[in-house]
Amino acid sequence: MAKLQKRYVCQSCGSVSSRWQGQCTDCTEWNTLVEEAPAVVTPFQAKHNLQGGGRAFQLVGLDAEVELPPRLATGIAELDRALGGGFVEGSATLIGGDPGIGKSTLLLQAAAKMALAGHGVAYVSGEEAADQVRLRARRLGLGNAPVQLAAATSVRDILTTLSATRPPALLIIDSIQTMHSDLIEGAPGTVSQVRASSQELIRFAKERGTALVLVGHVTKDGTIAGPRVLEHMVDTVLAFEGERSHQYRILRAIKNRFGGTDEIGVFAMQTEGLAEVSNPSALFLTQRDDSVTGTTVFPALEGTRPVLVEIQALVVRLASGATPRRAVVGWDSGRLAMILAVLEARCGLSFSSAEVYLNVAGGYRVQDPAADLAVAAALVSALSERPVPADAVAFGEIALSGEVRPVAHGALRLKEAGKLGFERALVPAAMASGEGLRLAGFANLGRLVDHLLGRG
Repeated sequence: MAKLQKRYVCQSCGSVSSRWQGQCTDCTEWNTLVEEAPAVVTPFQAKHNLQGGGRAFQLVGLDAEVELPPRLATGIAELDRALGGGFVEGSATLIGGDPGIGKSTLLLQAAAKMALAGHGVAYVSGEEAADQVRLRARRLGLGNAPVQLAAATSVRDILTTLSATRPPALLIIDSIQTMHSDLIEGAPGTVSQVRASSQELIRFAKERGTALVLVGHVTKDGTIAGPRVLEHMVDTVLAFEGERSHQYRILRAIKNRFGGTDEIGVFAMQTEGLAEVSNPSALFLTQRDDSVTGTTVFPALEGTRPVLVEIQALVVRLASGATPRRAVVGWDSGRLAMILAVLEARCGLSFSSAEVYLNVAGGYRVQDPAADLAVAAALVSALSERPVPADAVAFGEIALSGEVRPVAHGALRLKEAGKLGFERALVPAAMASGEGLRLAGFANLGRLVDHLLGRG
């Protein structure tokens, strides 16, 4: 008799356990283990040798001539930038983002433009009826686009329908968590169903040369829901980021087998849909007619695109004995603590009796270590009530010794600042030229503090 082996799969991380328990040992989530259909284990399967009976295949060398994969332009320049030039035939792309961030809107706009350009496009929605998608397209002014719509959740029905006709150039599945495969048991959205449905859809895309786009739900932590193996199965993973209360949206490539992951696409949510933003700096810079203490402009770098953002600092003196607070929005709180420690240990500035608040304007999130010098300048300006010149930008990395170190692509940052009307820059001393800007170089943080405080 064949022996039935029970297995319990975590619905959060996909780990497998031989017995049920309240907490997953891998991801520490509670009540996520669900029993799946048992596998049949026979002595023949256990002892079978896989070294024979298969189909031999040809091995090729690394020096074989390979052509670059053709690209399908979407007609949306910012989306093509994030993808590396457009969709690749036979590729699988996974896009995730918070509810209401604009995933379906962006894909519907791309589908309509590709269909109007003569490409075959199929849009399958598992969450909305076809009439709902059609109404949204009319609201976006895309009602005349020849996009083939369908509302279905069965993978067998979808593949049967698409196989009966000429395969589309682009297939959009919205979303993969609603798809169901009848080959295995389980409700839609479970680990096994998401894995099996994705595998069948990706196999169809590879065999028929269709560019497949899967929309994925995200968890409360912002990661794509379902098994982690889903991100390994696809060729490209895109994250659609942004606060719903802010206008901007950023499309970032987390994984891309056909291009780089250092490019972003910037969009602005408007009444007619998502509009491309060719100058992202305009979204994150406020009007700077009057000099304000505690503000500095930092030229951040996203891939090859500079984005100028405004860093704001506020220092509030407290009564003796009160516990000061440190609040950060849009930057790393640990790095703020490091900058404050360097200012106190190397420059003699005391923040121990003051609350410190740091904010990156516009809801932008900065991860570039080159922001250290701009943050330090904003903190010194807020503490001394002396504004940083409104026509100046600042960037540079600060070491624990107080040394100001050079950063990558300094010339590109200065060129973008010059385009937007800035005339001077606070930079590391190693910088040589400034693309028409007047440079003030600082070898250490103490020199910057003396410059901002007018000590000569």
